[in-house]
Formats: sequence, C-alpha cells, structure tokens
Amino acid sequence: MHFSFYKFDNRMAADWLGSLVSINCGVTLGVYQGEVSSVDQVSQTISLRQPFHNGVKCPVPEVTFSAMDIKELKILDIRNGGSQVGVADSGCYGRNGRGGVSGAPAGSAPVAVPRKGELRSQEGLSSPQQCSKSYGERHLEAPGQTKGFRRRHNSWSSSSRGPSQATPKKNGLKNGGGAMKNKDDECFGDGMDEGLDKDFDFEGNLALFDKAAVFSEIDTSERRGNGVRSRGTPGERTPSRYRHDENILEAKPIVYRQITVPQHSGKEYCTDSGLVVPSVSYELHKRLLAVAERQGLTLERRLEMTGVCASQMALTLLGGPNRLTPKNVHQRPAVALLCGPHVQGAQGLSCGRHLANHEVEVILFLPNFVKMLEAITNELTLFSKTGGKQVSSVKDLPDTPVDLVINCLDCHENAFLRDQPWYRAAADWANQNRAPVLSIDPPVSGQEQAVEAKWSLSLGLPLPLAESAGRVYLCDIGVPRQVFQEVGIKYHSPFGCKFVIPLHST
Repeated sequence: MHFSFYKFDNRMAADWLGSLVSINCGVTLGVYQGEVSSVDQVSQTISLRQPFHNGVKCPVPEVTFSAMDIKELKILDIRNGGSQVGVADSGCYGRNGRGGVSGAPAGSAPVAVPRKGELRSQEGLSSPQQCSKSYGERHLEAPGQTKGFRRRHNSWSSSSRGPSQATPKKNGLKNGGGAMKNKDDECFGDGMDEGLDKDFDFEGNLALFDKAAVFSEIDTSERRGNGVRSRGTPGERTPSRYRHDENILEAKPIVYRQITVPQHSGKEYCTDSGLVVPSVSYELHKRLLAVAERQGLTLERRLEMTGVCASQMALTLLGGPNRLTPKNVHQRPAVALLCGPHVQGAQGLSCGRHLANHEVEVILFLPNFVKMLEAITNELTLFSKTGGKQVSSVKDLPDTPVDLVINCLDCHENAFLRDQPWYRAAADWANQNRAPVLSIDPPVSGQEQAVEAKWSLSLGLPLPLAESAGRVYLCDIGVPRQVFQEVGIKYHSPFGCKFVIPLHST
C-alpha cells in the first residue's frame, strides 16, 4: 500500500512504532527502508532503525527524516496493533505544496488505515497492489521470526490477494502427509502454492542501487577500519592492461648507437630495429680477427661459423621450406660455387659442404694450383665426401641457368687475381648466367666489382662496400665482446635472436 504524510501526531507515534516503512526522499536523498523507532510530533520527524539506503544497509544504526524532506511513504508491514494512522490510503500520492495530500480534496481528514488483523479482510474490496520488496526489505524480518520459517516475499505478496484469488490449500495428508508439508514450508515458505500474477520488477529494483554510493561507503569503511585504503588513493593512476606477449616492465630509453669504433670509415648501416652498425676499415677488421685468433677463435672455427651462416642464408634465398621438402626431390635447387685460392675461397668451400648436406646440388669451380693453403685443402677434402661436383674449368660449368651463384673469387689483399684468365672467365660466366649472385666477404675496392652481386655477406662488422655489392647482410662469427674492446671497439651485439641480419645504408 502507498501512503504520503499528512501530519505527525501522537497516535502515529503509538501506532507506527515497530512497523516497516519505505521513505522516498526524492532523487537527491534516495529511498530508505527500515523499522520505525520514533515519531516526534514537535519537530515533525520520523526515525528508522536498521535503515537501508537504496537497497544497501546503512553504516549507521538509525536515521532521522524531516517531514519536509519526505516525498512519499509506503507502509511495508504493520508490526503494531494500532487502530488508525494519519495517512492517505489507496494509491501512490505525493505531497502538495500546502503540506496536504495530492489527489485528495483540500482540507480533508486523514483516511483511516485498518488494523493489522483487519488488513486481509478488506484487501478483497480494493485489491491494492503492494510494491515489490527490495533486497534490504527482505532482511528486515520480525525479531521473533525463526530462520526456518522466514517468510518468502515475491513481487506479488500472498497477503495482498483477495479471497476470490486465493488458491485452496492441498491436503497435508496427501503425498507424504503433514510431515512432508512441514518440510516444504520450511524450505520454500508459505504461499508457494499461490500463482504469481505480476512479474518481478527488475528495473525498479535496479534503480534503487546506487553504485557510486556503495563504493563510497566501502572506501569509507576501509579507511575507518584500517586507516589506510587498500583499494588505492583517489587520483591514483590505474595501471594499464597488457597483452600476454607484451613486456610489463618499465623500459629504459633505447640507445640506438651501441657500437662505436675508434675511427670513422665513412659509411654506416642500421638494422631493422634501428640499431646503428658502423663500418670498419680492412686494417681494423684484420686486427680484430688476429686478436680473436690469439684468444682461441682459430681460423677453422671462423670458417665453420661462416659456412653455417652463409649456407643458412643461401637456403633461405633458394626458397627455404617451400622448396626444400621431401615431396620436391625432382626439383633440387642447383648452386654454382666459384672459389679462389685464398681464405675467402675456403669460406665458400665450407658453405658448399653445408649446402650439399642439405640436398642442394652444388657445382664447385676451383682452378688447379700446384700449392694451395692448408685451410683450402682441408675444406676440399670434406667437400669431396658430400657428393658435390667439382670442376676446374669454366667450360665444365652448367650451360643452363642455376638457382644461385655464390661468389668467393675475390681476395682482400691480392688484387692481381683479377688479371688471371681463370678469374676473368669465371666472372664472365657468372654475369652471363642470369642467376642471382651472393658474395661472401667481398673486399673493399675503389673499382667496381667484377661480378655484380645482389647480396653480400659481411663477417662480424661490415666493411665500407660499394653499391655494386648489392644488399648487405651481416653474420655473427662468434667474436667475444672483450676482443672488440681490446681493439678499441665498444660493442653490443645487434643480432638479437638471429645469426644473420640485414643492414640498411643510412
């Protein structure tokens, strides 16, 4: 039933004590529910014990309201046996500007409300709708009511139904007798046999919940209990959410120039991530390899490391997993390997051996010499065990284009090899074959390269190569950091998780 205030008097104080009421104080103050503890006629105030504010229990045990602040009052349960109270009956009325009841004649006397015992007998005549009880109202039960028989409240209470709408009770002796009936009452409460004529008002109850007020009360209680907020202080910046593959640590500013050389050679490169890799002169590069060999990084180790990195790059250029598969044995890639009688030629032999081990058809060109370096002899012996083809004349090289040409004809120190007939013949064959060329450790020269390369692979640190060297790649041959420091190079590895990285001219 819905009521609104007309006037507080002594009879209200006597009749309303202990009753459960709902007080609507407008949008600003919200809706309160609780048990009437006192009604003051002089100050025109009413107090609620164990109050709930917008469906949430208040932290204070009692709240007092002035009649001027109350927009609407609803009696939820009459606990006292009073005869009449000064409220308006039947319908939801609001206060008018003169303190009377809107919807009733001006100056009319308050309408009498029946006693609690007479309430059910008169409901059949008017059948007023009883508003749904919120979460807080369902917890405001009578002190003497036991938990086993706690009343179940629905959106349409069984107490508001008239006699004609009541459903006859089933015989307690059926289906297990009175014992089973008592168990059902304990579990589900009374009135469960009566149908529901109105759906639960979810939107209305949700409107009573003030999220901001709830969190404000939680924060206040935490400050009172602990003295320190455990949920963070106001204005504290909420940390960002991160993906599962994202670094959550605060990163320092990236230093892109992590490698510095004692003397500038005139050309710089950068990696895909932006790290600057300066080029070094051939003299500094030669001194670096000499210190590394003195520290234990022998020529054999460097040859093996260079062969692995060069063959890995060549396998990628040949098509990688798209070309080298067990189902593609009829289209094995062919590689022409052109080597000279020097350390660069031995690096090419190491690369050809690894390619042949990976089922690549390798054709090696190496001229016949009376005396060759020990490194070339050893690498040639290992290459002969792979089944690769070796030729000493350009006429024995394939007439048809191959998939890749690996050029190891040039030497850093002996520039007179270019005048040899075998060198010019091999360079002309490479330029006419129309196959892409990969140069391994090309030398620094002011002249144009005899064989124009598409890719060039440098070792450790790049040399200032000409434009005819093509796109420059850098491979890690395993030189320790202290070896770089010994020759005056401040070094941090730019390779990351790879052993071969591309370089871009700056």
